[in-house]
Amino acid sequence: MHADKISEMIANFIGYLHLTVEDDRMRIHLNEGKVEKLEAAANVDMQSLDPRFASNLLLDDYDPSVTYKGAFVKFAMGKIRQRADDDDYHADSYWRGVPRIDDPDYSPWHMPAISEDPRLPIFMGPGSIISHMTQVNLLQDDDYLNLTDQHVARMDTRFVVERLNEYAFEARAYTPFGSLDRTDTYEGLTAIHGQIREYAEDLLQNGPRSSHDNAEVHFVQAAQSMEAVFINGELVDEAPDLNDYLPDRGLATPPSEPEESDVSLSLTDPPKGSLEVEAGANVVSNIAAVTNVGIMAPVMAVMGNYSQADVINQVTIYSDHDVITYQTLGGQEQEVLPATTIAMNIGVFEHSSYQMPSSDADETGTPIFPTHWQVSVVEGDVSFVQWIEQYNFITDNDQLAVTSTGIEMSVIIGGNTMVNLASYLGVSLQYDLVIVGGNVLDMNIISQVAVLYDNDWIVGAGSASADATYNTSGNLLWNRASIHNVGDNDRFEAMPDYMVKTVEAIENRDPMMPEGLATDPNFEGFEGLRVLYITGNLYDVSLIKQVSVLGDADHVTEAANAVVSANLDAEITISTGHNAVVNLASIIDYDTFGSTTYLGGNLYSDVILIQGGLVDDDETQPLPVEHRLANEVIAFLDDHADTSDSDDAVISSGRDLSWTNVNPADVMQTVVH
Repeated sequence: MHADKISEMIANFIGYLHLTVEDDRMRIHLNEGKVEKLEAAANVDMQSLDPRFASNLLLDDYDPSVTYKGAFVKFAMGKIRQRADDDDYHADSYWRGVPRIDDPDYSPWHMPAISEDPRLPIFMGPGSIISHMTQVNLLQDDDYLNLTDQHVARMDTRFVVERLNEYAFEARAYTPFGSLDRTDTYEGLTAIHGQIREYAEDLLQNGPRSSHDNAEVHFVQAAQSMEAVFINGELVDEAPDLNDYLPDRGLATPPSEPEESDVSLSLTDPPKGSLEVEAGANVVSNIAAVTNVGIMAPVMAVMGNYSQADVINQVTIYSDHDVITYQTLGGQEQEVLPATTIAMNIGVFEHSSYQMPSSDADETGTPIFPTHWQVSVVEGDVSFVQWIEQYNFITDNDQLAVTSTGIEMSVIIGGNTMVNLASYLGVSLQYDLVIVGGNVLDMNIISQVAVLYDNDWIVGAGSASADATYNTSGNLLWNRASIHNVGDNDRFEAMPDYMVKTVEAIENRDPMMPEGLATDPNFEGFEGLRVLYITGNLYDVSLIKQVSVLGDADHVTEAANAVVSANLDAEITISTGHNAVVNLASIIDYDTFGSTTYLGGNLYSDVILIQGGLVDDDETQPLPVEHRLANEVIAFLDDHADTSDSDDAVISSGRDLSWTNVNPADVMQTVVH
């Protein structure tokens, strides 16, 4: 039994002996054959070569430190030891560890059953999914353009920002839920729902109240359920398409692929003097979409209360008061240009149901019901919270001094585009039954604010002539909010007794599925059930807040010169409007994948729609800036460049990104002290 161990020792010994002999030969070679007369010290490693060497170590078998003691071996060895003093026992049975079949006392032996935990196995359920997103865009694009050879004083338009702040403050009356602070706690979410409940009950009992005395649009609707489309407080059959209302951006239109043509596109007519300026055509947009599936299940059982709330708050505020001043024989006259700005609040509430596939049956036509179940448990609350906030703030207050130069010129000092885009898709695990031990809170809230200040002032001698065309309005304010719930409102039923027993069975780890649960008609065709049990509360909250603010107050001075009288066919086109302020928000909330929700407590359902619109004809006139440069500075900066013989020029500061590549003139500017 020790052959392998002994062979290993012999091999090691032979190898060690070989190395020792070589070591001795090397020592003799280095000493040039001279042998030291001094007696060498005894080499401890060579003691094993002494014939009298003996070891008192006990040689044991190889032991891998793994112990295995099976029931069968214990039984067999015990039987052998019991008959050790019997003359008829077989010696080879001891070595084999088992009795021989011809043993007269042998009886068939059966393997005992493996011990298992009889309790219901519990798996871990999904956790909470919480996301907070904030997007902010800020842009100040106040340009000054002077195409004349005259000094034109700069105008002070700082009051535009003050007006925008005032409009945003007035919008709070239409967005009572637009100032909510981000939260995902139990206290915070329940407090928000409490505000919604209080607001809805006040509307149902006392009716709507005007939020602003000068409101052009004021509409408030509250109900327990709503499936409709409202535009500025009016019920319509279908929501309009944004593409049908977007203004023409003129020179600021993004370039597109040219269409193929068989006709020559060359021009043979001589060029004529023209000037086209685009100072508006700004687009400010917030786009957000949330698709929240949460926990997919055809059947839900809520032991507590079920509270659901859908809220849409929308408001548009703008001022589009355009004034043109021109010279007459009697002096100066002013004319207010007509405003063609469109402001629309579109609120959409939709409902749909998910059709479950038809149930199966066996070959005899007998319906199939589940015979086993798999249970997952989440201790505490589960939250699905999506909180999105988007802000746009842009000022494009341009000042222009223009005239005809006898050449074709196109200038873009507007045409800015600012977009916030957020998209969320939440997909969780799928279960056949979800049981909530506490309450369910399901809220969808959308708050939208669109603000525009587009007052324009045009001053000049040729403003009233036929050769000048001004487009100062044609703006669009567009708020569109959509809340789509998947799940019928009539799906709620009383809590059956076997659902309570199901909770008790899960808490007691009872592997047997309750009889009533196994025969629930909702589970017909299921061979097994996947059950999720949430011991606490379930929160499903989606909130989208969008604020878009645009200030586009332009001041245009048209100066006459000798070129105009020499070129009567000159055309001047100035566009200061055609801005678009757009908020788009959509929430798709999957409440259930079936048609049954068992409820043990109370049901609370609130739907609130608030739409408002304010139009302010602000008559504030811009004044010249008080602080001017000294004449010496103006003379130093003016190089008197002669541009009479220059070629056609295109200036586009609104889409100019070259500033990102500019290096500072002062080489020491970037030195860190």
